[in-house]
Amino acid sequence: MELDADRAAQLPKEEKMIYAREPNDMEGYGSDIIYFRDQKLDWTDRIYLKVQPEEQRNFKVWPEKPNDFRTTVIEYTERLKLLNEVILKGMAKSLNLEEYCLLKECGDKDTMLLRFNYYPPCPMADHVLGLKPHADGSTVTYLLQDKEVDGLQVLKDNRWFKVPIISDALLINVGDQVEIMSNGIFRSPIHRVVVNEEKDRLTIAMFFTPDSDKEIGPIEQLVNESRPKSYTPVKNYTDIFFQYYQKGKRAIEASKIPLCEAE
Repeated sequence: MELDADRAAQLPKEEKMIYAREPNDMEGYGSDIIYFRDQKLDWTDRIYLKVQPEEQRNFKVWPEKPNDFRTTVIEYTERLKLLNEVILKGMAKSLNLEEYCLLKECGDKDTMLLRFNYYPPCPMADHVLGLKPHADGSTVTYLLQDKEVDGLQVLKDNRWFKVPIISDALLINVGDQVEIMSNGIFRSPIHRVVVNEEKDRLTIAMFFTPDSDKEIGPIEQLVNESRPKSYTPVKNYTDIFFQYYQKGKRAIEASKIPLCEAE
């Protein structure tokens, strides 16, 4: 998978622009969608592809070069779909829930978004960020890191820690929507990406999100006197996520129930 991504990243700018996204559309090649003036842009180029459901694939923005790009993406999608089922079943069982519980919460038309991230080198690397601090708006995110250049950092105890590279391994991140479903038992970690002064970096992230028509809220079995309901139900969380992200805020804060109300 990483070989295809490397070759795609090396395509000429003119070739990439064939697959450019529309101004207000997330899918396709480009950088940040502009939501407001004075928005701080990420130091990255990316291409977003909706790879699931199958009938929603927009092949107009899927690169045709390298020749095996599309078939590789489809195969990668199918394999991660199977892995995601295993992970969500395991997470459900760890919460003493029926193993298909989290999968059912995502609905019948859950979405998979694939994002290729290209971070060019920057001579003033300490003045920019590849990705601003955020927590993912997904249920679960699967990240394939660059094999040589690090950049991902996670926030813990108000300090940023470098995430080490583990070759040929996937980094699995809990997203906001599982935090909501689990009533805060699973927490979505805040992370960011720094860039390198001399080397470029390439990563591939797959985001699993629930059916946009499905209302997501805390699972009733996880709400009790000792752990009252901490989040209000939300629908189409991904839609609001990016607007909050570009403002440097967390969308999940809008769903949190104040402690006094929860009690």
